[in-house]
Amino acid sequence: MPKVSEDHLAARRSQILSGARRCFAEYGYDGATVRRLEEVTGLSRGAIFHHFKDKDGLFLALAHEDATRMADVVAHEGLVQVMRDMLAQPEQFDWLGTRLEIARRLRNDPDFRRSWSQRSAELTEATMARLARQKSAGRLRDDVPTDVLIGYLDLVLDGLVARIASGHAGDNLSAVLDLVEESVRRRD
Repeated sequence: MPKVSEDHLAARRSQILSGARRCFAEYGYDGATVRRLEEVTGLSRGAIFHHFKDKDGLFLALAHEDATRMADVVAHEGLVQVMRDMLAQPEQFDWLGTRLEIARRLRNDPDFRRSWSQRSAELTEATMARLARQKSAGRLRDDVPTDVLIGYLDLVLDGLVARIASGHAGDNLSAVLDLVEESVRRRD
C-alpha cells in the first residue's frame, strides 16, 4: 500500500476543518450531522474520522484553531483589534458560530469545559502578555487589575459576537469599540 505524504495528510485535514467550520456555523453542533459533514467536506465518514477521533474531537480542533488565530492577533495588536476585524470583515469570521457553540457547551458540558479550559489558556496568556506590555509602556490604566481588564474585554467580545451572530451589527459598533479602547487607556 502506498504511503501518503505529510503534505497530503495536512491538506486533507485542512479540507475537513474548512468544511466542518461551515457546517458547524450553518447548523450548530447538534445539526452538524455526520451526513452533513460528509456533504460539505466531500469526504466519507471514514476519511473524516481517520483524522479526528469523533465529532467532538473535530469541533475541539476547530475551536482550538480559532483560539490560536485569535491569540496571534491579540499578541500583536490586542483584543480590541480582533473585534475591529470582526466588524470590518465579518465574512472572515465564520467561527462566530463555533464561539457561540463553545459558550453553550461550557455551560452544559463538564467534560467539554475541562477540555476547553486547557486549550483556551493560550488566548488568555496572549491577552495577559499584551496587557502587561501595554501597562509597562504606560498606555493602559494602572488603577485596574489586569485580570479585571481581561474580564471586561472578554465580556465585550462575547457581547459583540452575540450581536453579530444575531444580525444586529449596527454602524455604531465601531464607535462602541472606540469607547472600549478609550476606557482601558491610561488617563494623563
